[in-house]
Amino acid sequence: MIRLRLGSDRGHANHGWLDTYHTFSFANYYDPEHMGFRALRVINEDRVHPGRGFGAHGHRDMEIITYVLEGALEHKDSLGNGAIITPGEVQRMSAGTGIVHSEFNPSKTDLVHLLQIWILPNQQGLEPSYEQRMFPLAERQSQLRLIAASDARDGAVKIHQDVDLYSSVLKAGDRLSYQLQRNRYGWLQVARGTVNLNGHALQAGDGVAINEAELLKISTDSGAEILLFDLA
Repeated sequence: MIRLRLGSDRGHANHGWLDTYHTFSFANYYDPEHMGFRALRVINEDRVHPGRGFGAHGHRDMEIITYVLEGALEHKDSLGNGAIITPGEVQRMSAGTGIVHSEFNPSKTDLVHLLQIWILPNQQGLEPSYEQRMFPLAERQSQLRLIAASDARDGAVKIHQDVDLYSSVLKAGDRLSYQLQRNRYGWLQVARGTVNLNGHALQAGDGVAINEAELLKISTDSGAEILLFDLA
């Protein structure tokens, strides 16, 4: 079964410096019908103005993935990490017993457009850790590239949950398929562009929950960027 979560129905807040959309309940947006999907708890689409950002704040017991679509995001944390995240890079932060970090748009002129994803870990009290990896466009173009997984196979960043996360940048006319196995669940998030999933027309911001084993047929006439979660 496929269930649509239209981007136009998401929670939305514009704080001036931050324009943000929430696929699931988050901060002041609460919808008991959309509290997450399986271990997937948060998908926030953020646009942060130049020279602005999130000051130092703490997290516990959460796997946090940052995926930049446009611009750059500067990260600093209490583990001593400092990095700039750009399109094609994936950042994974395991908050575990506690981590404090900040996120800032270092540009003086350009917005940063990103997705921040929270996944519930398979155990609490993990040691906090950080990982960042570049996945070149050539590895994601017209194909599904594994970018995060519990076993870190194929060079994916490691997440502490039974989730496989794929990224793909599709060109006009591309066609992909993915077989979701029995007792697995899927979530497709359209980051940019438009796609067709098993006959459903989707646009940027839309998400789709897949609740049982199914062959996913993904196509686009104009180009798109997608994230596909394979969840326990």
